[in-house]
Amino acid sequence: MHALNAPQREAVKYLDGPLLVLAGAGSGKTRVITHKIAYLIRDCGYAPGTIAAITFTNKAAQEMQERVGRLLENRSVRGLAITTFHALGLQILRQEAARIGYKPRFSVLDAADSLHLLAEILKTTDKSLLKRIQHRISRWKNDLVAPGAAATQADSEQAVAAARAYVAYQDTLRAYQAMDFDDLIRLPVELLERDPEARGKWQDRLRYLLVDEYQDTNLGQYRLMKLLAGARAAFTAVGDDDQAIYAWRGANVENLRLLQDDFPRLKVIKLEQNYRSTLRILRAANHLIAHNTKLFEKKLWSELGLGEPIHVFAARDDEAEAENVVMRIEAHRLQHRTHYGDYAILYRGNHQARPFEEALRARRIPYQVSGGQSFFERTEIKDITAYLRLIHNSDDDPAFIRAITTPRRGVGVQTLEKLGAYAASRHLSLFAAVFEVGFEAQLTARQYEPLAAFCHFINGLEYRAAREPAGVILQDMLRGIGYETWLFDQAEPRIAETRWANVQDFVGWLARKGEEEGKTLAELVQTVALMSMLDNREEDANAVRLTTLHAAKGLEFRHVFLVGVEEGILPHRECIENGQVEEERRLMYVGITRARESLTLSHCLKRRRAREFQVCEPSRFIAELPQDDLRISGRETDPMRDKQEGSARLAQLKAMLKGSS
Repeated sequence: MHALNAPQREAVKYLDGPLLVLAGAGSGKTRVITHKIAYLIRDCGYAPGTIAAITFTNKAAQEMQERVGRLLENRSVRGLAITTFHALGLQILRQEAARIGYKPRFSVLDAADSLHLLAEILKTTDKSLLKRIQHRISRWKNDLVAPGAAATQADSEQAVAAARAYVAYQDTLRAYQAMDFDDLIRLPVELLERDPEARGKWQDRLRYLLVDEYQDTNLGQYRLMKLLAGARAAFTAVGDDDQAIYAWRGANVENLRLLQDDFPRLKVIKLEQNYRSTLRILRAANHLIAHNTKLFEKKLWSELGLGEPIHVFAARDDEAEAENVVMRIEAHRLQHRTHYGDYAILYRGNHQARPFEEALRARRIPYQVSGGQSFFERTEIKDITAYLRLIHNSDDDPAFIRAITTPRRGVGVQTLEKLGAYAASRHLSLFAAVFEVGFEAQLTARQYEPLAAFCHFINGLEYRAAREPAGVILQDMLRGIGYETWLFDQAEPRIAETRWANVQDFVGWLARKGEEEGKTLAELVQTVALMSMLDNREEDANAVRLTTLHAAKGLEFRHVFLVGVEEGILPHRECIENGQVEEERRLMYVGITRARESLTLSHCLKRRRAREFQVCEPSRFIAELPQDDLRISGRETDPMRDKQEGSARLAQLKAMLKGSS
């Protein structure tokens, strides 16, 4: 207990009834949960098998299990359940399957299986429609709306159709002796509500409950916790209403209010001492979140010193923003002898990552992308990169296979198998083997012609790559392979549009790079090839972290760059229209409280959207911060001067370091 502060110790030792621990960002909530588990077992005589600690991810559960193991040293914790809500629900259903008319060995369908089942029921391949219905059914299940009751809540023709699909879908699941992910919460709740024997059995088995990230629970999860706790109400719920950012996936911050209504004896303990951030960062977070309506008042404080001011800068556009951020990271790292892993770039949506990836790759800075796929690892970018690799090196067999099959150019699997066998026997690349007379003799004219046409097409591009502007060749290449048409044939329109926009972004970036740096496509392809050497960066812990704000929750970094802090992005345009600005403010609060030592906010004066520039306004959230703690620059920026000054600063730092070594 000596490692805990007074409120933490009180939370660990309190066992006189239901407890809500309001744990502010960086206040040591996991420490409280793990110490309380150890206290229950070591000091209070609880058997490990009678305790359940419930969290939201397997990773969080594993981390807690390891920390409890260290606290209890060699003491056995066999039977201790540190698990997710869904895993606990599955455990209950496996043991009580007979009570709900299932066999113990029922199947659990993942989202893809569920979508396939809906497609069979509705006799459609419209993925957009299927996903909308799947989402609607999931929300009904999370809100504990039974299939028969959904129709009474339907307020449109679409909702009525979805309710009918829900009934048929659930009947089919039962016939298949299967459940989906949402059933793992809904069905245990139904069972425990209607079966007193089962309810009593599980309440006796689980004598104490601890629930992590309580603010992220949906109605079904809250009801499951309440049923398991029963009249004894021996539980500790740990959460933070200021970090409730998952309403879009069914989480309900109102569950905090429900706790007070359903458990009048509820004790509330606040953890307000922050062990992560400087005072200025916490002051910014407190000022910002004070603009939200509050269920509980809470104010973070710290003993880590005042810290440096919060920097705010405006960039000319999204590319200049990325250049500026990357330059600041590199200059700061050289000046303070820090590591790349000390820095994080946080953004509202995955689409904002691309210019930062490009800027980091251009400087050969290692990075990791979390909470979304790297732009350069998207399927459509890899498809186009395969063509570029083949233009650069016709002996690149993996690139040859990907390019000739994406889009497929009338070359069948058998033809490629014959080509592979011939190339292997002659120790040639696939591309070179196509031009061998011996290979041509093995095929019919109908088989050979599309293969030869493809190789001549690549040869033509290779010839032009050293002589013509990159942008012209790339657009000709895309038209030549019919990539846009193929994308729209492969995927639903919205997904195809996104993928085609990504391709246009990539090609546009290469074209601009060619113009600005006077490089031919042949030279640019070598640049892209060098950049791909960074693709193993996932294994490199010493890398700048790029992540969405949602995925950053629970993480911390020494130096944080929160980018795109603009009206329409943060807060998001749809959230402004739907009256969800308070949740967006909580998202900004989460971003601010990830920072330990320094925080930089950036926004653009204009931003490229659909090949056109739109004027941007700084986010209202910047005006809600304590202005005395902000250092604002670049409202009217000269991009060339900024770039020259930044480059000069970097050169000066590198010279200083070289001189001191």
